Amino acid sequence: MSVKKYDTIVIGAGLVGLSVVYHLKRKNPDSKVLLIEKENSVARHQSGNNSGVMHSGIYYAPGSLKAKNCIAGYHSLIEFAEEHAIPYELCGKIIVATSPAEVTKLKEIHERGIRNGLQNLRELNSLQEIQELEPHCTGIKGIHVPQTGIIDYPKMAETLLDLYQNKYGGDAVFGERVVNIHSQKDTVHVETDKHLYAADNMVSCAGLFSDRVASMTEKENDLRIIPFRGEYYKLSKEKEHLVKTLIYPVPDPSFPFLGVHFTRMIRGGVEAGPNAVLAFKREGYKFQDFSLEDTKDTLSWPGFWKIVAKYGQTGMGEMYRSLSKAAFTKALQKLIPEVQESDLVPGGAGVRAQACDRSGKLIDDFNILKSANIIHVRNAPSPAATSSLAIGNHIVNELVGQGSAVV
Repeated sequence: MSVKKYDTIVIGAGLVGLSVVYHLKRKNPDSKVLLIEKENSVARHQSGNNSGVMHSGIYYAPGSLKAKNCIAGYHSLIEFAEEHAIPYELCGKIIVATSPAEVTKLKEIHERGIRNGLQNLRELNSLQEIQELEPHCTGIKGIHVPQTGIIDYPKMAETLLDLYQNKYGGDAVFGERVVNIHSQKDTVHVETDKHLYAADNMVSCAGLFSDRVASMTEKENDLRIIPFRGEYYKLSKEKEHLVKTLIYPVPDPSFPFLGVHFTRMIRGGVEAGPNAVLAFKREGYKFQDFSLEDTKDTLSWPGFWKIVAKYGQTGMGEMYRSLSKAAFTKALQKLIPEVQESDLVPGGAGVRAQACDRSGKLIDDFNILKSANIIHVRNAPSPAATSSLAIGNHIVNELVGQGSAVV
């Protein structure tokens, strides 16, 4: 049986994978590139189930891959959206401290933003200044971040696929799940549940299954994906006026997530959330969704139990909010006291692929591993959507030997 040979195979049709194939064909239109996706369309998971925020880079450690790629990706994203008529809006956001204990952390965030090159950040030093921007929000101090925006990421994913296939002539197969990868001399063989393919190079951008795909070639892969589901409510139509742009709390330093917030959506409506609940299925968007294999993977990982020891109490609070609408409402009332339980209608959910090492460290930065002619994107949580064009460009430069070392 003949095996079709490519220059590069890319696994995963989320925004990062789509960015890689787009940049590959854009830089070298004659190259033979194949995109493999197990779903029947693009952006079915993290890329299509997020809040649609264009992140500014204010939170991330200066010099980190997150900071560098978020800021570069942000500018590329705006340029791409303008060129291809992707709906977006630079509406800005405020980050609000609601207690004296949060003020020091808010100052640290402000300083990070300045060090990351953000301009025109504005300190909000009173409730009056906060309410000049968000009349229904409460707090004692805040930061206005004008660079933050909202965008239609599913539309962006569809546009990247269209350009890749129809402008640059790239190949793509959908509905095929990768089951094995092995190298023979300088060739990578990628086996799906339907076909066998070969290439000179391979890049995996497998999101929630990035650890399993990486382990097909890296037998000592030291990261495991722990899935966390984020659940949203939406404000009822009558109460959407309570939020003008985006309202965020100061992140809880004891938990590696941003906390529940309010986000005006590019397609209309206002989301409230998310929480961060351990998911018992990697693509489980409902509380009752369960996969024995996924759960065993989580519970058998030594690092998971260290997470439980460190974040267990906070995690139980997140679980309680998942089950109790009243508790969810109470968390939102810290930012907008007027919000009532009756104002919230069921929204969507997403599952975040959070990489964790054996010691229980939740990997905060992007993690991209290069070994010979294979690159694995092992950790790409938020702001990966904002950063996707920069990450894709970075990976392509690595493939052709023009990039810096991938870490």
